[in-house]
Amino acid sequence: MVKIHPLADYILVEPIEEESKTKAGIIIPETAEKEKPQKGKVIATGPGRLDENGKRIPLEVKKGDIVLFKKYAPDEIKINGKEYLVIKEEDIIAKVEEK
Repeated sequence: MVKIHPLADYILVEPIEEESKTKAGIIIPETAEKEKPQKGKVIATGPGRLDENGKRIPLEVKKGDIVLFKKYAPDEIKINGKEYLVIKEEDIIAKVEEK
């Protein structure tokens, strides 16, 4: 088993696929071209970036957070046959709190 430990302000995210059904109840077939996911679950984070004085700035997200990110920001990687995304903290635009 491979363990990934992101460096600096990089974050490892497991993409969350949106439902393949519209709000009106129309089911989107598997053959339809789907948008890349822009939502994911944080799996691991780096320790944070260093400022110009060498002081560590902690990240605003933590393991388990659900986040929204910029569409073309993440790098895709495959670990143990599963797809993940690596994203810089600056490319995360929001944390999602579901009730």
